[in-house]
Amino acid sequence: MLALHIKNETSRLRTVVLGSAVNNGPTPKADEAYDPKSLEHILAGTYPIESDMVAEMEAFNTVLKKYNVTVFRPEMIENYNQIFTRDIGFVIDDTFVKSNILPDRERELDAIQYIIDQIEPKKVVRPPEEVHIEGGDVILWNDYIFIGTYKGSDYKDYITARTNVQGVQYIKELFPNKIVKGFDLVKSKIEARDNALHLDCCFQPVGADKGIIYKRGFREEADYLFLINLFGKENLFHITRAEMYNMNSNIFSIDTNVVVSEKNFTRLNNWLRANGFVVEEIPYAEIAKQEGLLRCSTLPLIRD
Repeated sequence: MLALHIKNETSRLRTVVLGSAVNNGPTPKADEAYDPKSLEHILAGTYPIESDMVAEMEAFNTVLKKYNVTVFRPEMIENYNQIFTRDIGFVIDDTFVKSNILPDRERELDAIQYIIDQIEPKKVVRPPEEVHIEGGDVILWNDYIFIGTYKGSDYKDYITARTNVQGVQYIKELFPNKIVKGFDLVKSKIEARDNALHLDCCFQPVGADKGIIYKRGFREEADYLFLINLFGKENLFHITRAEMYNMNSNIFSIDTNVVVSEKNFTRLNNWLRANGFVVEEIPYAEIAKQEGLLRCSTLPLIRD
């Protein structure tokens, strides 16, 4: 059995589910896009091709193997996008939470069922139907659980709004000993540069006390200031609108001092190295065209 253990985003990674771009299917039609960035590239004719995305994911897999991480992959579904495993489930402490994702994506959970079968059944939970929550919105920081949400009354009209306030409440009730904090995120159906699809698109901790943040990703300045007060402004790397669009906050930690980052994130990677991190740079710009990056492609199961 898999003894799940995830307390934060940066402790030494031991076991992870990495998505797959194999047999990814044809370029979606415009009306099939789940997010404005994918739509932008579909309309421009620059949507990524399968061979490029497979190569990027294998570069990621190679780095994970370098650090002796046990890597699971989803079972292949023909002509289907299975890159972003973070959306479909997440682990808090020793509990696996199945996401209530967009109905069209339910098959992605089936493709990792062979992994879920290795977890003690009572440690696997599924929220009730009215609770919407995706793993990209759930960030663990020891005693804290940060959750991205959208509090607007027009929530149901936004395909980019993935976690509702009921999702935040559900996690509060499931983990009463944690400090659960919801963050109201800026959403856009048409402009990816103004759309925080998930919390990890505008904030992510790195190392023991640092983080990456995009101030304009938060609808309420109080939410941004909460993180400033918690981490200290000097410990947070502030990214620009363009850097948020390119997913600079969506890197991935293998250890408190080891991060995997996109090779074009020059300013961020220099800051990380200046702060003592080992930065494993890989190409991931094609996958980024679907408004997801390294953290989105992973579902960690066990960290130290």
